[in-house]
Amino acid sequence: MSSPESRKVAELVKDHRFGMLTTRDPFGTLMSRPMALQEVEFDGDLWFFAERGSRKVQHVTSSPQVNVAMSSNDSWVSLTGEAVVVDDVAKKRELWNGGVEAWLPQGPDDDSVVLIKVEGRSAEYWDTPGGRIATVLSFAKAKVTGQRYEGGENERVEL
Repeated sequence: MSSPESRKVAELVKDHRFGMLTTRDPFGTLMSRPMALQEVEFDGDLWFFAERGSRKVQHVTSSPQVNVAMSSNDSWVSLTGEAVVVDDVAKKRELWNGGVEAWLPQGPDDDSVVLIKVEGRSAEYWDTPGGRIATVLSFAKAKVTGQRYEGGENERVEL
């Protein structure tokens, strides 16, 4: 990830702790669920813990194309990529933390615990520097002037 846009995606992703993982079920229906992001340094990949028998694991096994959407008060990131189930005890131990233990008390060494690695292919982001106040002021300015709302920075990036 060397382009300025890719670095911007990495900068925005590091501020998010949760993402909505969207998968496709065997009938083609899209399903989203909140997932805790497990790695702070974003290098194009996202990591999530899951149970081997869960629907999300079944979904990514049969249809690996996924989307992860993240949002905060002033930024949004939508990342599209390929998901793969990873059963690597060393990686599970590396990423393990108390938050994960609340959901998966059996621990990282248990065979029922796996990782989902999302290898990012592209991302789109929206960033509104200044947060809510800047957004409200921009909306008000657009309304008063009749000019189109310019809501900050928006780019589509190939990772």
